[in-house]
Amino acid sequence: MIDEPFVCEVCHAEVAPLKVSSRDHCPHCLYSKHVDNNPGDRQCGCRGLLEPVGLEKHKDSYKIVYQCKTCGAVRKNRIAKDDNTDKLIALSSMPING
Repeated sequence: MIDEPFVCEVCHAEVAPLKVSSRDHCPHCLYSKHVDNNPGDRQCGCRGLLEPVGLEKHKDSYKIVYQCKTCGAVRKNRIAKDDNTDKLIALSSMPING
């Protein structure tokens, strides 16, 4: 598992490691990057931006649904404790097409 700081390619925020599991998206704008085949492995060659397109209930929490702007793949990542609540609420009202 790789958990490292990064600068978001969309909103340019400096994002700190999550320290609980691998950080997989920006907590400010919720965008992610298509870098993992399996969570935290950083082995995917696509490297496209993952656009948040919806929110889905998962056990006692939620997952953000993403669509890659480069290859079209759909991915899902758990929300993080420091995610922007307003952005999560906006995602919850979006229909998921994928």
